[in-house]
Amino acid sequence: MTLPAPRVACSLIVCIGLLLVGSVPVRAQWGDSYDAPQRRSRDVYRDDSGYGARQANRRYAPPPQEAPRQFYWPWEDRPQQAQPAPVSPSARQPPRQRGPSYADDPRSSREDTRPVRRRPRPVPLVAQPKPVAPKAEPATRIAVFGDSLAGYLSSGLDDVFEDNADVGVLDRSKPDSGLVRKDVVDWPKAAEDFLKANPKVAFALVMLGANDRQPIRDNDQSVEPLSERWRALYAERVDAMVKVFTDRKIPLIWVGTPPMKSESLAKDLAVINDICRERVARAGQTYVDIWPGFVDDRNRYAANGPDLEGQEAKLRTSDGVHFTKAGARKVAHFADVELKRLMGAGSPEQPAAPVATAPMPTLDNEPVKLDDAAAIDRQITAMLPSLPEPPGIPALPIKPLAGPVLPLGRSEITPGGTLISSRPRDGDPTGNVERALLRGAAPLPQPGRADDFKWPPG
Repeated sequence: MTLPAPRVACSLIVCIGLLLVGSVPVRAQWGDSYDAPQRRSRDVYRDDSGYGARQANRRYAPPPQEAPRQFYWPWEDRPQQAQPAPVSPSARQPPRQRGPSYADDPRSSREDTRPVRRRPRPVPLVAQPKPVAPKAEPATRIAVFGDSLAGYLSSGLDDVFEDNADVGVLDRSKPDSGLVRKDVVDWPKAAEDFLKANPKVAFALVMLGANDRQPIRDNDQSVEPLSERWRALYAERVDAMVKVFTDRKIPLIWVGTPPMKSESLAKDLAVINDICRERVARAGQTYVDIWPGFVDDRNRYAANGPDLEGQEAKLRTSDGVHFTKAGARKVAHFADVELKRLMGAGSPEQPAAPVATAPMPTLDNEPVKLDDAAAIDRQITAMLPSLPEPPGIPALPIKPLAGPVLPLGRSEITPGGTLISSRPRDGDPTGNVERALLRGAAPLPQPGRADDFKWPPG
């Protein structure tokens, strides 16, 4: 009986598959039961410390043994097997043993008993305050009256007379005051009351006007600032202030106001300064103009300028009204010049002492009285030899205001009409120019000149 070809082919495929599947349990059983030899570390290094000791103490656990696999046909029931518990990494490998370290050294636990040398801290230098010597009762007292600018004037005068124990400066300034507002400070009355309480005041300084650009109350009316009526009323108040010192025969120095940063305020203060200058001069007192010391070359407000030593310095504060310390010292310098002049001349109550001079002898050894000034001049003239008359000063030619107009691009020509090529040369009778410049030969030596090397010199 012969089978069909397809059936024969199918049977062969099934037999080959059974043979292949049947060989799996055998390979799994014998192949997976191989026990690999356990790896052990060799104690190569016998050192008790360091890297070799750590490597010798390291142990490796053998790999876990797994049960051999068993083959089951698809139609067979597989027994339930318990799953093995997961092995932690710590169980597989023992903890690393720590080798000896610096902490294990018994010498490290000893306490250092050596004394610690610490560098002493430097004692901070504290600036010692300048000893202030008790100032005795000054013989000359100077009183300063005015607004906030007068306060800077007073501080500048304190610096001027700091080393002079015979001069004392009394600051009587009141900020935000002036001659316009009597309800704030009535300056004529305040100055008179102060002079009554201090009769030893020898000199007085007044600096007012910075706050006076405002209306003046005239009875029930308000007069606009800088009007004709306002100027008349303000002049009367200046006269009343000056009269307080004139009646007591106290020399007065009225210090004008400086320019301000505001142009409109500076213009108005210039008018107020003119009024004060006129009224103070009419009363026979001294007026000091400080305006030129605080302007630039164009007569404008300048915050910086030269100080008393000629160095560039900041003279005014940022508000454009008040002074810095250098500026206050500069204001005091203007007043100090007049103060020293008045101190040298003496006040009306204390005139300057006359300077005693010895009588001048004449040619006949006879004394001449100092009252006869004309006789002294005649004696001096007779003793001096006659001097030649100085030569007259020659009259200088009058230069014209403007010369002829000449175009810059015009070519210069001679009077004959030819162009000017060069300046005509002078004659060269000795031939030195041609010999030195054209031929390059040295000039002939002249007797007695530096290039005459003839020996012996002729």
